[in-house]
Amino acid sequence: MYILTNGRLITRDPEHPYFEKGAVVYDGAAILAAGDEAALRAQYPQAKAIDARGGVIMPAFINAHTHIYSALARGLSISGYNPTNFYEVLDGQWWYIDRHLTLAGTRASADALYLDCIKQGVGTIFDHHASFCEIPGSLFEIARSAKEFGVRSCLCYEVSDRDGEEKCLQAIRENADFISWCEKEQDPMLAAMFGGHALFTISDKTFERMAEANNGRTGYHIHVSEGMNDVYDSLQNYGRRPVQRLQDHGILGPKTMLGHCIHVNTAEMELIAETGTMCVNNPESNMGNAVGCSPVLQLFKHGILVGLGTDAYTNDMLESLKAALTIQRHNACMPNVGWGEVTAMLFQNNARIAAQYFDAPLGVLKPGAAADIIVMDYKPFTPFSDANIDGHMLFGMTGRQCQTTIIGGDLKMLDRQLVGVDEEAVNAHILEESKKLWGELNHTTY
Repeated sequence: MYILTNGRLITRDPEHPYFEKGAVVYDGAAILAAGDEAALRAQYPQAKAIDARGGVIMPAFINAHTHIYSALARGLSISGYNPTNFYEVLDGQWWYIDRHLTLAGTRASADALYLDCIKQGVGTIFDHHASFCEIPGSLFEIARSAKEFGVRSCLCYEVSDRDGEEKCLQAIRENADFISWCEKEQDPMLAAMFGGHALFTISDKTFERMAEANNGRTGYHIHVSEGMNDVYDSLQNYGRRPVQRLQDHGILGPKTMLGHCIHVNTAEMELIAETGTMCVNNPESNMGNAVGCSPVLQLFKHGILVGLGTDAYTNDMLESLKAALTIQRHNACMPNVGWGEVTAMLFQNNARIAAQYFDAPLGVLKPGAAADIIVMDYKPFTPFSDANIDGHMLFGMTGRQCQTTIIGGDLKMLDRQLVGVDEEAVNAHILEESKKLWGELNHTTY
């Protein structure tokens, strides 16, 4: 049993949101109590103390959409790559990378991303993987990394017709096999969805195969209307808009998550709302790829559950939060919109999304919730209370200020020192695999 003390406590529990001198008591993977430090020290004198050193104690972050396969691209320059549209971004960089990503490269990518998650206070991720060089076993390789680093993960494989029928069938099988394995293992730290790339790379036949392989066991995690390619392809080849196509194939529903949803119209929003389908916004990636601004404000007005992801553009959820607010205000030409929506996405909705796949309550510090706790090295020089917490998050904190990370009751980082991880050895392994990948991509050696 442990007690994390000596910090300002943000619980995200509406009944008891803030304690100026707070503490969290946890035993194993679950929280026993969260509240006033003096009271909890008296109640649990036997608990071993962990010092927050005056920092801000809060729930670990949840990333609702990321891509492990892109981790080794940091700093990469591909010879001849100069995209002028979204398709060229996909084909010239991301598809090019995943076509060269081996199982060893997948493992190195997962190790790199999980290390970053721990350092930036992310305790749970929803990943959408692609490694068309070697598909079979790729999700299991990621799962091994997830277990080693202890980051809670919901995984899926990106089904697509873009590399031919054999690769498509392998991707479908990888999803199905991993779903079956998760059902058997019942690991509270691992879950499965059925992945799909953008609709313009998925035929009706493939959707039918996906639905058959899934057989209603889990929800789908799929890119939707990220670029206009999806809209044009659906209308020209199927006479339906993308969300309507998904409904035709039984893809929508409360456990399904649609990534991006930038170019969706009112009718599609109504369909998403009626089916209880979830959406996830990835603001920095959308801006970087110049694909547009997701109509988050309108999605909220339709009652749609919208979460916040990074699309692996960053692993810092607070960085993504800042970008989400600024792009919504810029797009609306209104400096007074978006605050409630974007903070709800990160601090409320991501937890509601996670509740579809993990039993323990996440994103909150209260009795019975998962012991996913972080400490931010943040010493405010302006008044700080439950009345302005989100303002401090948006304008004062970054993920790199995380100093201590606890996930599922396991101490992963203490005072910025990783626990139980030989970081130099892990980094050396990742660097070796990235050099191999970069060499193949640019036909040279590094």
